Amino acid sequence: MNTDKPGVRVAILDLYEGVANEGMRGFRDILERYKAQHNLALTYQIFDVRLKGQVPDTSFDLYISSGGPGSPLDSEGTEWEKKYFRLIDKLEAHNKQEGTQKKHVFFVCHSFQLMCRKYGLGDITLRRSPSFGVLPVHLTGAGRNDHIFEGLNDPFYTVDSRSWQVTNPDMDRIEKLGMKILALEKERPYVDLPRALMAIRFNEYFFATQFHPEADAHGMSVMLQREDKKELVISEHGETKYREMLERLEDPDKIVHTQNTIIPNFLDEAVLGYQHA
Repeated sequence: MNTDKPGVRVAILDLYEGVANEGMRGFRDILERYKAQHNLALTYQIFDVRLKGQVPDTSFDLYISSGGPGSPLDSEGTEWEKKYFRLIDKLEAHNKQEGTQKKHVFFVCHSFQLMCRKYGLGDITLRRSPSFGVLPVHLTGAGRNDHIFEGLNDPFYTVDSRSWQVTNPDMDRIEKLGMKILALEKERPYVDLPRALMAIRFNEYFFATQFHPEADAHGMSVMLQREDKKELVISEHGETKYREMLERLEDPDKIVHTQNTIIPNFLDEAVLGYQHA
């Protein structure tokens, strides 16, 4: 893959609000790897959306919007969120115009929840306890046919880290808007609770995951062995599952494979579309 265009410009929307995280490093690592693998003139710029109210314009070729801490409900009406949604509206309007170079956006975790609220897709609620760990995600029929999951098993393993969830989807609205639910959280036959949505394609160019496809095995291993995270996982899943999670991090078919598949597949869609315009 190569391009005679001036270059591919990526905007990374940082929603972490200054909180220490592994996500931003994960995005940078994937982009740097992709750039080297495909000999691309790819550059990226990071925008601190929540702390500094920084929002990019619509001149970038593709956008990645990160996870972040806190409630996806409490920010309603804040200045940073108004700016954020104005950008999304502009990108949507741009993509609907004929003959334009389409703008692809990947939304992760907190961004996923914000977008589900924006579109009114389901119930957004606080979980009974936080979900954190290396956990299975199950594809729907639509997910098994979506290019972004090509090359993954069903279920596949990924990093889940969330206190909030989107459940009870409004299927009539989702269908009316032309959206598709692509993945659900692990099956829990012993718990009488609805399964959370884990991935949605909002449209041909907007894709979102509740989980963290940017997470890498080393960073996750360090986090899992922190005392607070260790206690969280053991209280939710038990000591045996905690040990299993650490073992899964060593498995090249799990977290490593997920990190090397989902966002690179998204980049293929966005970058190839850019090159062929």
